[in-house]
Amino acid sequence: MATPPTSYAAAAPLGRKARPGELRAAIAHVLAANPQRSFTVTDLAKLLGNSGGAIGNACETLLRRGEAVRRGTNPRTYQANTATSNAAQRVATVPAPAAAPSPVRAARRSAPAAPARAAQNLQTGPQPILRPNGQQYHPRALADLPDIEALRRLRDAQVPVLLYGPPGTGKTSLIEAAFPDLITVAGDGDTTVGDLIGEYTQNEQGGYEFVYGPLVTAMEEGRALLLDDATLISPKVLAALYPAMDGRRQIQVKAHKGETITAADGFYVIAGHNPGVHGAVLTEALASRFSVQVQVGSDYDLAASLKINPTAVRIARNLATLQKAGEIGWAPQLRELIAFQKIADVLGADAAFSNLVGIAPLEDRDTVAEVVGKATGRPVTALSLGRQL
Repeated sequence: MATPPTSYAAAAPLGRKARPGELRAAIAHVLAANPQRSFTVTDLAKLLGNSGGAIGNACETLLRRGEAVRRGTNPRTYQANTATSNAAQRVATVPAPAAAPSPVRAARRSAPAAPARAAQNLQTGPQPILRPNGQQYHPRALADLPDIEALRRLRDAQVPVLLYGPPGTGKTSLIEAAFPDLITVAGDGDTTVGDLIGEYTQNEQGGYEFVYGPLVTAMEEGRALLLDDATLISPKVLAALYPAMDGRRQIQVKAHKGETITAADGFYVIAGHNPGVHGAVLTEALASRFSVQVQVGSDYDLAASLKINPTAVRIARNLATLQKAGEIGWAPQLRELIAFQKIADVLGADAAFSNLVGIAPLEDRDTVAEVVGKATGRPVTALSLGRQL
């Protein structure tokens, strides 16, 4: 159980949104100044005056970097470790607690201005971010900012974002990297209101109990909610979400005594849309809820920097050019290129090129085979079994 904080009990609230890195430094200072205590997100939010969602994001970032430890999960509690002091000093040098008016104010004095820091990040290249699956995400540019920073600012401002583009371009990867507290709903035509809000489920005793869905969990805990493939979900189902996204920030759970759920600070909705997927429909009602809509394509420069076969990258670029011109409907995205390299490492490049032809849609396969053949200097057909050995 978390122990109420003492050293910073009189810490003054920031009074504005913390700049990226600034809030994390402030939290690190609080944890480091109270090394024997553990703090809930609510404890830290009361001390520092920021939303629970922003605090939770910063705590999870400290945890992911090994700069804090988690002591509990319900509620989540955090405590300092040997690296926490260094995490605080990395952004700002703050006097001892007795002399410091507030760790946040001290961090604010020393932290560089947000625009200057963003420009520096783009020039020097922000570091890769570790996703929950252990893979790294390499930030890209968005509105003169690293994309992760841009999404976090939009969350702070409560501006919903829709990312759209072909499957495999990194939409989900970006969102997972930006929001460590993310809850994901994988949308499809069978998604129901109960899948979002909750429904009665039989328990071990044979009775029934109401189990809240991901939307209610995200609202109550102030977390980010991703509607992956949102445009595959029925408009009637999505309508249950809209009251949580507008000024009301509330929903009514009619199936459970008609109770009203109010969103906690930090609750945020973001969506993904694959325009080329059969059945995906971006309705006017859905589009109007997302004030920012960002097109996401594959970063072929990143593919090259990841040491993916340069011929495969060149083929993907050429096919993407044909796709953009409307001559074909498919081109390999970053996901396919990463898979290509794994296949090449296991079965060899020839098999990987043949597989690249084989995964192309039937209507585009001849063109893909032609492009691959020109690039490799030999005819290439889809990967298939040969004669009996």
